[in-house]
Amino acid sequence: MSNVDFVLHTLPRITERLRLRFWEALPSDVQVTEHQLRLLRQMDDVDPVMVGELAEYLGVTMSTMSLNLKRLEVAGLITRSRDPADRRVMNVLLTPEGRAIRDAAPPLDPDRVDAVLMSMRSEERDRALNGLSILAEATSRLEADHNRYVEGLAGGIGSASSGSEEVLPESS
Repeated sequence: MSNVDFVLHTLPRITERLRLRFWEALPSDVQVTEHQLRLLRQMDDVDPVMVGELAEYLGVTMSTMSLNLKRLEVAGLITRSRDPADRRVMNVLLTPEGRAIRDAAPPLDPDRVDAVLMSMRSEERDRALNGLSILAEATSRLEADHNRYVEGLAGGIGSASSGSEEVLPESS
């Protein structure tokens, strides 16, 4: 099994066993389904996600995804807008309310995580936490690189399309 295959197999297995069960996750006044919460967890309030990506992630058709997103939009949890670079593409962003709901339900159950950590010998726990720390640092670096790339694209698009560049006459 390759390193990639190992991570792809192991991380979901761990998170599934330690995940917070939906009925325990949210305050009683929050009215979203577990399916809707899964959708909200795939979205951001800064970097838009495409409807097609969400449909592929959940393994549903575009029309099913559009229906789900319409419900979230009506509830004020997301916004949808056409991609200015490609009008065929619909982008989705979380609203502040959607982010609050997403963030209110941690993906892992703290009691289950504690139980697993306490079941390990001290040296095993230290090795596991060190490995997670290294993986977290690597993903933070990757995310920072991605954010710089996206900011560079946004800066390039904004400056090229703004028309605010001053053109100086040629000197003779």
